[in-house]
Amino acid sequence: MSPVSTQARWWGLALAVLVLLLWALGNVMLPFIAGAAVAYFLDPVADRLERMGCTRVWATLIITFVAILAFVAMALILVPTFISQLSGLIAEAPTYSKQFQAFMQEHIPALMEPNSAVRQTLDSLAEALRARGGQLAHTVITSAFSLIDMLIFIVVVPVVAFYLLLDWDRMVAIIDGWLPREHVETIRTLAREVDVVLAGFVRGQVTVGAILGTYYAVALMLVGLQFGLVIGMIAGLISFSPYVGAVVGGTLAIGLALFQFWNQPLWIGAVAAIFVVGQLVEGNILSPNLVGRSVGLHPVWLMFALSAFGTLFGFVGLLTAVPLAAMIGVFLRFGIGQYMAGTLYRGDSDAKQD
Repeated sequence: MSPVSTQARWWGLALAVLVLLLWALGNVMLPFIAGAAVAYFLDPVADRLERMGCTRVWATLIITFVAILAFVAMALILVPTFISQLSGLIAEAPTYSKQFQAFMQEHIPALMEPNSAVRQTLDSLAEALRARGGQLAHTVITSAFSLIDMLIFIVVVPVVAFYLLLDWDRMVAIIDGWLPREHVETIRTLAREVDVVLAGFVRGQVTVGAILGTYYAVALMLVGLQFGLVIGMIAGLISFSPYVGAVVGGTLAIGLALFQFWNQPLWIGAVAAIFVVGQLVEGNILSPNLVGRSVGLHPVWLMFALSAFGTLFGFVGLLTAVPLAAMIGVFLRFGIGQYMAGTLYRGDSDAKQD
């Protein structure tokens, strides 16, 4: 068996190479990482289609066809409405600021004196939004598309995902053949634990986010809240971090409801109730059944991983934060288990008795 120092050196070198690649080639690797994530997400679907009698090629083609239809439908129906409502929300911000000033002037006039800090801040904010509202909307929209060459991204990701999904099982078998034979069972066990964590969290949380985003958007639009689609989609997207989606979405929705339904407290209460119900359903039904309670990713650890990897590696770091956090968590638990079973923790006398 190789000495521990030699093994640690090689594994440390592999980790350093991975970090260096993420740091140096982040934007280049982004379409390939995204494609690999899509393939990993859809591999169980392909496996199920194979069990139903399809070949791997036909399973991949069916999944690709359905995914293209869903993407086209979303692009034609949701994206224009989302962009329109986002631009409208930014354009209406000065009006909301004036309404807020009027409310403060009526109920707390001392804070709204001409020379008060609150009045000056609101005036400057309204002026800035009025002057740059359109520019801000344009910047928000175009910056999302100029983060990378969107055309290349749109083309490369589906192609990468298609070929990886087609050859997924074969690639897993090849990588398994590269594993050091003296540690193969340990590595396989750790890999299975990582897969359980990722399958339980990523696939489950994406499903939860999609369900919540759809629910919030439809419910807010049914009660007549302006920009309900935007707020619902934002709440669903950031539901990846537990409780954050409900808090941010609820704050935005209730804030807008206070301005829109100024003299209709029933509708303001209905907007608040939408997010209360959503949070109750998420916490008691969706997350326990779709995500599970044993994935081993504590919300605080997840938020730290997203912040740390996002700061270090940008958008690529955000994309890889969850799988890396899952792997680190599995490896830490394995390391702690090895430590507690060893002589350093139990002492030489306990180890000899075993």
